[in-house]
Amino acid sequence: MSTFSRVFECAAVALAMVAFVHSASAQAPLPPVGKPVSGQSSSTFSYEFKTDEQTITINNVTYDLVQPYVPGKPTDLLVLRVTTKSKQVMGDIGMEGSVTVDAWPLGTDFGEKPRYSVTLDGAGVNAVRNSVLVFDRALEEVQWWSVHALTTGARLFDTYVELVTFSISRESDTPRFAGLEVPPDDTADARLKDPHVVAVLSYASGERVVREALVTCDDPKRAVLYRSFADEERKLEYVEAPGPQAQGKAPPEPARALRITWSQSFPSPANPVSAQVPVAGDDLDLAHAKLPPCMHIAAWKR
Repeated sequence: MSTFSRVFECAAVALAMVAFVHSASAQAPLPPVGKPVSGQSSSTFSYEFKTDEQTITINNVTYDLVQPYVPGKPTDLLVLRVTTKSKQVMGDIGMEGSVTVDAWPLGTDFGEKPRYSVTLDGAGVNAVRNSVLVFDRALEEVQWWSVHALTTGARLFDTYVELVTFSISRESDTPRFAGLEVPPDDTADARLKDPHVVAVLSYASGERVVREALVTCDDPKRAVLYRSFADEERKLEYVEAPGPQAQGKAPPEPARALRITWSQSFPSPANPVSAQVPVAGDDLDLAHAKLPPCMHIAAWKR
């Protein structure tokens, strides 16, 4: 390689680095320069025992730096302080636990009021797709999660299946989130105590709930089975089907859908039953949902 070529290559790399730094700066502007900010919190572990009881208590505090992702909008860098507390009596089913997330814009003194603070009974929390906070609420035998907006801390929805994430665009990352809430017997919403209720399907962006839909069954006995945590297993999936491609043209956007599957728990035969709800544009297409004969789905609001 000639000297000129090496100089040209180095210059190109330098220009690319400048462009990258400029782009990153445009997406995440640095906070005003001020006094340094620092935080220090203690974590503790305790093991105590009596004659017939052993108890483990753990308090952990961690800090993290995140930049919430909102397509097309600049966002502040946030410092998250996560405080997790748990108390476990050895041999007992379940435990006590809580999770607190405090969020400050980068450069804010931690002595000031945080932008938001969320405290829930739970075992932990994760930031998913730099868009939502997903709190693990499984302190007992039933697994479930609460999903909150990373930008504001606002509650979006609860889900009793693992959170489903996908993008509605192939050109740019436009994340969407879906979950399935199975109302427990002690639900606070009187409308969900109706014996025909099966579940609530939620579809959201990282900032707001786009659509919630109520799934019901004509047969109350079957609805009870579909809601059961002991006798029934549930799965939520995002699926795509390729559309027909015209000759000489780019392939069309795939047909998107959310598929819910109910299966009986072992040792009973699985006998899976599925429902499929199309995702059209940026919403659930409830009118073209495919459901078992006994089931119905309709828009629902809290």
